[in-house]
Amino acid sequence: MLRTLRHLSVFALFLIAPTAHAQSGGVLHFCLHGEPKTFNPVLVEDEASENIRYLTGGVLIRLNRQTQALEPALATSWHLSKDGRKITLQLRKGLYFSDGTPFTSEDVAYTMKMLMDPQLHSGTGDAFRSAEGTVDVQTPSVDTVAITFPARVAGLEPLFDQVAILSAHSPKKEMAVLGPFYVSEYKAGSYVELKRNPNYWKRDAQGHPLPYLEGLHLDIQRNRDIELLRFRRGELQLINRLDSESYVRLQKEDANVAHNAGAGLDSDHIWFNQVATAPLSEYKKTWFRSAQFRTAISKAINRDDICRVVFAGFAKPAYGPVSPANRFWFNSALPAAKYDPQRALTLLIKAGFRFSDNELRDQFGNRVEFTLVTNSGNAVREKIAAMLQQDLANIGIKMNVVTLDFPSLIERMTRTFDYEACLLGLVNTDLDPNGQMTVWLSSGENHQWNPSQKTPATTWEAEIDTLMREQATALTDKKRKEKFDRVQQIIYEQQPFIYLVNRDVLTAVSPAVVGAAPTVLNPPAFWNVDVLQLRPGTELGAQK
Repeated sequence: MLRTLRHLSVFALFLIAPTAHAQSGGVLHFCLHGEPKTFNPVLVEDEASENIRYLTGGVLIRLNRQTQALEPALATSWHLSKDGRKITLQLRKGLYFSDGTPFTSEDVAYTMKMLMDPQLHSGTGDAFRSAEGTVDVQTPSVDTVAITFPARVAGLEPLFDQVAILSAHSPKKEMAVLGPFYVSEYKAGSYVELKRNPNYWKRDAQGHPLPYLEGLHLDIQRNRDIELLRFRRGELQLINRLDSESYVRLQKEDANVAHNAGAGLDSDHIWFNQVATAPLSEYKKTWFRSAQFRTAISKAINRDDICRVVFAGFAKPAYGPVSPANRFWFNSALPAAKYDPQRALTLLIKAGFRFSDNELRDQFGNRVEFTLVTNSGNAVREKIAAMLQQDLANIGIKMNVVTLDFPSLIERMTRTFDYEACLLGLVNTDLDPNGQMTVWLSSGENHQWNPSQKTPATTWEAEIDTLMREQATALTDKKRKEKFDRVQQIIYEQQPFIYLVNRDVLTAVSPAVVGAAPTVLNPPAFWNVDVLQLRPGTELGAQK
């Protein structure tokens, strides 16, 4: 996918030089939607901490959020061995951490040691675990590091985008950073203050030091309504993610501040419980295990209406496990899902069901009725569920809806399996299919329709298991994509997940901010924070 750009020696910064309409300095204000759980980049698991890591961490290789290509960062170049086990990186010379500590290959070795320490349980480190055994790190010089893994790690280079380098020698430990900003103050429950890193290594095309901004003030605010109100008052200059309702409201007030990057990676979907031991009626289990039944349900759903009514048009119909926003891995050969209730009925009748008096019954006379569960307090999913009810009623199916608090929902999904169908979503932060291993492997905990299988329950799941393992060990991205394209085709044919929509990535950026270019990848509104500038004398938020 991205390996062809491995040897780029010039880093495409997409910079804009200071102009008469913008100035260096100033503090950018926006919100974190939760308390950061850690400032140690190795231990990051929550979104707030991930945002702090992105703003402060220096990485060896950076994934450009706009082009989805890999670019040199702290490493100027790298070479991957033919067997995929060893990567050798050439580091930039003469760099310093934010506290003045020199950056050398020892820091990379130290970071990898921390990352792979089983006692730390690093989620970031888990992505590098390809097999039993230790990771060997050699530092033949201050600017060269060679990392050898016990077995090939598929999609290795992009994983380094999440690895912020720690200092092996700084007394400030993880607070000494190589990114554009460093944490200068933190008040729990209130805010995180970041200041410009005076030792940041990047410069713009005219040789000006980056970042342009003097600092960032990140308020901790979970309430999205309050966040929007503060933006409209001019107290915030950026909202990293908006829901469609807020987006429409802002767009009416000032179209210049509302930005739509297009369909994102995340999906909303439904699935039927196929767990053999689930406390369900056997005849319902038979329905749920039928690919014809699941395909008929899919064809009966009007995805365009969901996009229009629930999301005000700011979503796209989804019909497979990969969004088109994932440019390389998306299987463009899959046909778009079409709303066709007549075809749905035809499939059901072929499968032995009978449609009479606007009711659908199976071959034994059982009325086709099931209950869909979803998380309570989520207005969007409740609206989706209501529309699904209407669509399925058109083919004689009675669908009930029950909302549960999230802990109760998880309990049913993962322990008791006491549910019939579920509406939820998958948050995708990784372009590479290896990030979805626990979803697609039949033994995976997130294989939601039938998790943690000892052996595959179906032949098609066995084929997916084989394909996912083969793509993980294939030596070229072309071969990996061939394998994963087939996985997507199987998912499309079998419909274990019935995909509904990919939501658009919606953001808000004040007219005061110059250089913003929102994208679908996280963080969408401030991925290029080192080149953002503030225009003097402009209101902060939407109002002028």
